[in-house]
Amino acid sequence: MAQGAGWRTRYQVLFVIALAVLVAGFLSVAAARHGFFDLRVYYGALHHWVRADGEIYDWLKPDSKYGFTYPPFAALVMLPLAYLSWPVAMVISVILTVLTSAVLIWWLVDPIARRTGWTRWFALAVALCLAAAFEPMRETVNFGQVNMLLLFLVGADLLWLVAPVTPFGRRLPQRYRRFAGIGVGLATAIKLTPGIFIVYLLVTGRWRAALVASGTATAVTLLAAGIAPDASREFWTTALWDTDRVGSLSFISNQSWQGVVARLDPDHPSTLLWLVLVAATVGVWIWRVRATAAVGDEATGLALTGVVMSLVSPVTWVHHLVWLIPALILLVDNAYAAPAGSRRRRWLLGFAVFAYLVLISRLVWIWERRFDGLLGFLGSNAYVWIGVALLFVLPVRGPGQLAESGGVAEFDQPKRRPSPRPLQFVGRPLTIRD
Repeated sequence: MAQGAGWRTRYQVLFVIALAVLVAGFLSVAAARHGFFDLRVYYGALHHWVRADGEIYDWLKPDSKYGFTYPPFAALVMLPLAYLSWPVAMVISVILTVLTSAVLIWWLVDPIARRTGWTRWFALAVALCLAAAFEPMRETVNFGQVNMLLLFLVGADLLWLVAPVTPFGRRLPQRYRRFAGIGVGLATAIKLTPGIFIVYLLVTGRWRAALVASGTATAVTLLAAGIAPDASREFWTTALWDTDRVGSLSFISNQSWQGVVARLDPDHPSTLLWLVLVAATVGVWIWRVRATAAVGDEATGLALTGVVMSLVSPVTWVHHLVWLIPALILLVDNAYAAPAGSRRRRWLLGFAVFAYLVLISRLVWIWERRFDGLLGFLGSNAYVWIGVALLFVLPVRGPGQLAESGGVAEFDQPKRRPSPRPLQFVGRPLTIRD
């Protein structure tokens, strides 16, 4: 046994090394070099605000029209950037993204490892290699973005505090569960789009958690207003409504319904068409997440809400699509929950592989300059179509599957006295003949 386990470990180590080399080679060719563009915006704006005594929302990155677009509370969270050297700021940005990504992916991948019998370190190592090649992830790192930190806050909240049991099948004491919603509230105060998770808590009937999330977002926003009243006034009255600060809505990187509509007619995008698409998408989402809440499948609720946030947000740059990571991992989890060799397993794994390959390919950039015609319409919005498909096809895990992965919702089940254990004897079982 020990010798067999040793050989298995050697093969796994060799496989991970080979996969890491393959991913590194792929990144050297496919990864765009953005020079930490967004981090430079945060860094420059905070230096202008703190060191030069200027207004944070007045600063624009030299030779661009891009400035700080997040709420004032985000500026307070990022305040240490004003006191760090640029090399240190880059290193911290990468480390935080890698650590939060590793922890979140571990929470979602561990049930797959338990279900399949894979070694846990091996499952995590493979998942992290694949995540490194994922275009939204590599864009997040290369831009110096905060996407994974926000996803981590929301994921920690939903999977550990809101869910009836943790990702590892344990229940948190009630004294901790009363803080459910705080991560969603903090993420919303840092960047407004995670506020859709407050709506998620409302439509799934988690009123206390929704109240905590709303209260947290309001409290820290008021705190920021008290510390930086001028910046708060500027953001809420002017900067928030200045769409020129975020770039053109028809730009190929905007992989949301708004981007689809804008590329149909860049000069006069139809607001009515966008609202109809958003309303239909939200309707499907509400129907689906209520089903997840009914069985306690919080991970799928997280995944579906991340998908719908990407679709309905006016601006969803490619790096924002890290919110699709939970959905892709759960596709694999659902596939391995199906019987081996079944059509369901093949279909789910096939779609997961197809969606992943599309989302590492930079496919949409083929139509960066021109996206007219049927092929241009289909190809330039390829990541949107993946999101729409995930919204419809991502399965809701039933109680049996949740039990296998350690996440079954048992808190609503009546307490039952354990059945008396059958009489057993040491050695062979008792039979009639005995």
